[in-house]
Amino acid sequence: MAVIAKELLIVGLGPGDVDLISIGTFEKIKNARKLLLRTGKHPAAEELRSMGLEFETFDHLYERYGDFAEIYSEIAVEVVRLAGEGPVVFAVPGNPLVGEEAVLRIIQLALEANLSYEIVPAMSFLDPVLTGLGLDLSGGLKLVDGLQLAGEERNPAANPDPLVSNIIMQVYNSRVASEVKLSLMEFYPDEHPVTVISAAGAADQVRIEEIPLFELDRLPWVDHLTCVHVPPYLESKSMVSRYPADRLVGLLEILRSEAGCPWDKDQTHTSLKKYLVEETYEVIDAIEEGNMYKVCEELGDLLLQIAFHAQIAAEQGFFDMNDVIGVIADKLIRRHPHVFGDTYVRNSEEVSIKWEEIKKNELKEKGETRNSLLDGIPNHMPALMKADKIQRRAAKVGFDWSDYRGALDKVSEELMEVCEAIDSGNSDKVREEIGDILFAVVNLARFKKIDPEEALALTNRKFKNRFVFMEESASNSGKDLSKMSLDELDRLWNNAKLMLQSKK
Repeated sequence: MAVIAKELLIVGLGPGDVDLISIGTFEKIKNARKLLLRTGKHPAAEELRSMGLEFETFDHLYERYGDFAEIYSEIAVEVVRLAGEGPVVFAVPGNPLVGEEAVLRIIQLALEANLSYEIVPAMSFLDPVLTGLGLDLSGGLKLVDGLQLAGEERNPAANPDPLVSNIIMQVYNSRVASEVKLSLMEFYPDEHPVTVISAAGAADQVRIEEIPLFELDRLPWVDHLTCVHVPPYLESKSMVSRYPADRLVGLLEILRSEAGCPWDKDQTHTSLKKYLVEETYEVIDAIEEGNMYKVCEELGDLLLQIAFHAQIAAEQGFFDMNDVIGVIADKLIRRHPHVFGDTYVRNSEEVSIKWEEIKKNELKEKGETRNSLLDGIPNHMPALMKADKIQRRAAKVGFDWSDYRGALDKVSEELMEVCEAIDSGNSDKVREEIGDILFAVVNLARFKKIDPEEALALTNRKFKNRFVFMEESASNSGKDLSKMSLDELDRLWNNAKLMLQSKK
């Protein structure tokens, strides 16, 4: 927390004319032992000079250095040095804490030097900008630093949000405007309208002009007092995420870099396969528990695996996370013409039919051919799920029972064949017949609209709960399950069934 200044006072000159400076701030400026301005290229600075006030500026640094970071660092060092020699008032355009990186660096150095300082708030450039635009903030606003948006190593936090209004500040010159334009074109169409505002708050100099985005760097009057309003891109609502993955991608880039984590650097698409499967099952477990906090956490773990594969592919020059998201977004739009196009469907069944037609056309466009109706089913899909998918595909051409009774009779038939195989003593035949009965049970489940994977998972949980109950009951009685007779175990099992059933 800032303390009352003895050595350094940081004030704001407001957004334009000197009459926008508060009376208190103006008195502090007039009575300054030493007055420093970050820049003299500001309407208020000219008026202060005409009043006979003496001050120094740091404009010479803008000519010496080509990088703004270097300029702000040099300003911070010099301001703190001079404040160490006697009281200093340092004045910046607008509000000291809105878009003033030099102020942030000064504060850091002042704290390190145990230098007392005070920040005096002021009207920022936003106030006259919003007034000039007649902009209502109820729809949301994001303030974006144009210098960060134009940087080579752009901070993801500096990216605009196309779903709300954005004010791009510090569009200092045509070069910055050009880089800002290219960055914005990653989020908006080239023709998207933007409004350029210069010298907001300076009544005699203010200029406002609406142009298409692609002309942003063609205005000859862009200068240090320029900012840009980018209105929402409403068409992006179904395609632009409010939750960009840039931070996650950036962390993976670091972890996979030369100075990163040895384990992360060693991973490949093949080595990560098992984690992709494991994390998927952990998401399912969290969903089954109904714990939404855990679902969120596990979905994050699963997303990490997707981002990890995308990072490895990016390093090999194949694709990156943006491509992954772009492909699925395009696919969603393409496969929902009844939502994003002019196709009409009456119900979910027609949606499924249309979906399959679109998939066939996509395969044809990619030059892929499927010789069998059963082609395209993943080899590594869990067996119960794969059996269900195979049967559904076969049923499309009429190779199916007329109703569930046929499927039920098939289960009985396969059970008899299992018994015969066991009697034969042929282990290969037993395995084959057990596979057949499982396949038949999946078919019966399909007819009764039951997911066989979920049904078996339910039974697994039920068995586990009962067995754990048996273990606890035995332990409470001072007994060991492994040393109990089968009759005792049966009694525990039946008791577990009764007790757990009563709790439902």
